[in-house]
Amino acid sequence: MNTFGQLFRVTTFGESHGPAIGCVIDGCPPGVAVAPDDFRDDLARRATGRSRHTSQRHEADEVEILSGVYEGRTTGTPIALLVRNTDARSKDYEAITQSFRPGHADYTYWQKYGHRDPRGGGRSSARETTMRVAAAVIAKRWLREKFGVRVRGHLAQIGEVAPRGFDWNAVEGNPFFWPDAAQVVELEAYMDALRKSGDSVGARITVVADGVPPGWGEPIYGKLDGELAAALMSINAVKGVEVGDGFGVVSQRGTQHRDEITESGFLSNHAGGILGGISTGQQVVVSAAFKPTSSLRLPARSLDLDGHPVEVVTTGRHDPCVGVRATPICEAMVALVLMDQALRHRAQCGDVGDVSPRIAPGAGKR
Repeated sequence: MNTFGQLFRVTTFGESHGPAIGCVIDGCPPGVAVAPDDFRDDLARRATGRSRHTSQRHEADEVEILSGVYEGRTTGTPIALLVRNTDARSKDYEAITQSFRPGHADYTYWQKYGHRDPRGGGRSSARETTMRVAAAVIAKRWLREKFGVRVRGHLAQIGEVAPRGFDWNAVEGNPFFWPDAAQVVELEAYMDALRKSGDSVGARITVVADGVPPGWGEPIYGKLDGELAAALMSINAVKGVEVGDGFGVVSQRGTQHRDEITESGFLSNHAGGILGGISTGQQVVVSAAFKPTSSLRLPARSLDLDGHPVEVVTTGRHDPCVGVRATPICEAMVALVLMDQALRHRAQCGDVGDVSPRIAPGAGKR
C-alpha cells in the first residue's frame, strides 16, 4: 500500500520518470491556510541539484492543488496535489531492466511482482518523497498553529565525519543541513573526493520536535516511537532508526539512563521524549541511518534475468550520499506522524484536559 496514517492519511502515486507524481491527503481539518507557493521552500530544500553534491536533476516542483482547498483554506475534504515531472531524462534505466543492481531492490521486486518498471515511483524512488514533503507542509503548519510544535532536522553524520560543534542557525545556511558552519569547507572537499572516486557513503539524520505536549501516542500498537520508526523506515535507503539514545542504551546503566524529575523539570532526555509509547512533553528526538547508494559507475558483479553473470555499471544522475538532501524528508515523516497522533489523541482523550502536575521539559534540550 502507498497509504500512510490513520486519521491524517497520505497516499502517494506516480513514477519518477513518468509524467507526474502526486498525493491525496485525507482527514485534514478544515480551515488550514494553504496556497501553491506555501510548498516552495520545503520542496526546494529537498530538491536535487541544489549543489554539486547531489544528483543534477532539476525539477520545477510546481505544486498544483486539484481539490480540497477553496479560497485559500482546506475544506475538510480530500486534498489532491500534483507535481509534473519536467526533467525526467535519465537514460540508464532502460539498460538496467535486464539485470539486477546489487544493493537495490531490483531482485526483490522481480520476485514479488514478476514485472519490472524502470521508471521508479510508487514502488521505489527518491522522487516519491517529494509528495511526502508536500503533505508535511500542511502538517507542519497545523502543528505549529494549534500546538506550537516545531519540527526540524539536521545531518548528524556523513561517513566517518561528525559535527564538531552545533548551531541550529547554521543548518539552513549550507547544502548539507550541517550544524557546524566551520566544517562546511571540509565537507565540500570530502564530497568532491568521494564523487571523484565513484563511490558513495552513508549518513545519519536527526530530527527534533519541540513543543510536543505530553500524552500523544498509544501504549501498545499505536506507540508514538513505533510509528515514528515505521515512518522513517519507509524512506528508501533507511536501514536503522533510533529514538533518544537508541542503541547507546546498551552500554548505559539504569542510573544513567533514567531521566530523573525535579520540581524544575526533567534532568535529562535519554528517552527521546517518549515513554511507554506516549510523549512526555520533552523534545521528541529521532535519528535515521541511510545506507550508501549502490547506484555507482564502478562495476559490480550480478546476474541478468536469465541467471547469467553480468557486470553492472549504473550511469546517469545519482547522489554520492543520499543523506545530503534527506533532512526535509525525515522532518516530513515526523510531522505526518505527529499530526496523525495529535488528531487521534484529540478524538479519544480530548475531554481529559490538562492533568497536574505538568512537568517542564527541563534539561536535555538541543
